[in-house]
Amino acid sequence: MKYAYTILYVEDVEKTITFYANAFGFQKKFLTPEADYGELISGETTIAFASYVLGNSNFKQGFKKITLTEKPNGIEMAFTSENIEADFEKAINAGAMEYESIIEKPWGQKVGYLRDINGFLIEICTPIKN
Repeated sequence: MKYAYTILYVEDVEKTITFYANAFGFQKKFLTPEADYGELISGETTIAFASYVLGNSNFKQGFKKITLTEKPNGIEMAFTSENIEADFEKAINAGAMEYESIIEKPWGQKVGYLRDINGFLIEICTPIKN
């Protein structure tokens, strides 16, 4: 078994991929001709996006859509950064919204939280030093 993908269901896959490229520097790996599914080059585990329409065809029981008007779900994606302040600001300039400002944890790691253009939680943090 190997963890391969995280798939986030969004209104606009192509717009979301463009946001992640501008905000975090991830490059587009794949986008279907219908633009209902796309992937980013994001390291060993692929971050992917699928449209609500595709989600509705996959999940006969339905699913909860993430919105910016409600509190985020209790799940996040975490990206490490050696230059957290600049990368945090770059993401905000690309359209992310600050959720919790950057703080330093007792163990020395800096951590801040954003919401992407769809409402998903993103943690930007410095690597944990061993």
